[in-house]
Amino acid sequence: MVWLAVGLTFVAIVVVAGALVYAFSPGEFPIADRLSRLWQPLAAQRKVSFREKQTQKATRVLSDVGKLLPSTKDMSATKRMLVRAGYRRPEAVMALRGAKVLFPVVFLVAVYFSGLAQSGNAVLIYILALLAGFLLPDMWLSRRVRRRQTILRKALPDALDLLVVCIEAGLGLDQAFMRVSQELRITHPELCGELDLVNAQIRIGRTRIEAMRELASRTGVDDIKALVAMLIQTDRFGTSVSQSLRVHADDMRMKRRQRAEEAAAKTPVKMVPPLVFFIFPALFVVILGPAIITIFRQFVGMHH
Repeated sequence: MVWLAVGLTFVAIVVVAGALVYAFSPGEFPIADRLSRLWQPLAAQRKVSFREKQTQKATRVLSDVGKLLPSTKDMSATKRMLVRAGYRRPEAVMALRGAKVLFPVVFLVAVYFSGLAQSGNAVLIYILALLAGFLLPDMWLSRRVRRRQTILRKALPDALDLLVVCIEAGLGLDQAFMRVSQELRITHPELCGELDLVNAQIRIGRTRIEAMRELASRTGVDDIKALVAMLIQTDRFGTSVSQSLRVHADDMRMKRRQRAEEAAAKTPVKMVPPLVFFIFPALFVVILGPAIITIFRQFVGMHH
């Protein structure tokens, strides 16, 4: 067991040191960088911050580690989850697989150097560290998906209101999507990015129904799925798009208000644990403490 821990520690130190050296090393030679900038148009050049550079290098390191693993059947499900979380780059799947390899090693190193394995059953603690390192990327990804879906769900009523105004002003549905994406880019960038992708798919030759179905599948939000189903039915049956959108926008606003009321109703229940475990004990100490001390002193005085 000692030799296994030493070997894992050595491998982890070598991998982490190599990753840090690769991440903080200069990416390209100056001549190659200047030649690449000459080929790029001035409008496409954007100053990349230090944080973005290090994030890109860390992603490349994780993707290189992930490529060492064999392909599995759940890569399509992982890719769909990454797309719903907002990561559409091809190396995102490999970066996640690389994180599932490096995180268990990092957790094992942390457990070994912290001395936790010496306090009890070492095998059980190492197994728990391996499981925690392997499951942590999936937990983080699920949290990112839920967070992004919540953002899209909150932005949808505002986009529908503006969409109704654009269509009633005489714009077509595709032009209305483009206009909504331009107007809400600052307040709701996530939803605008999805609408831009829908417009790009329509431009390259896909039908509007296919692009909207792809939007519903890509986001996984129930409200967007209902909107897409309503637009597809409106297009098939030839009903008024503006009237259908107005009714759907009213429904979305009512749902958003109901969700806010539901969250407000849950507040007293969520306040019970902090009150019971943190506030009430302090109040009991302040209120009952002097009385308990006085009773204790009188009790001790009676015995003396």
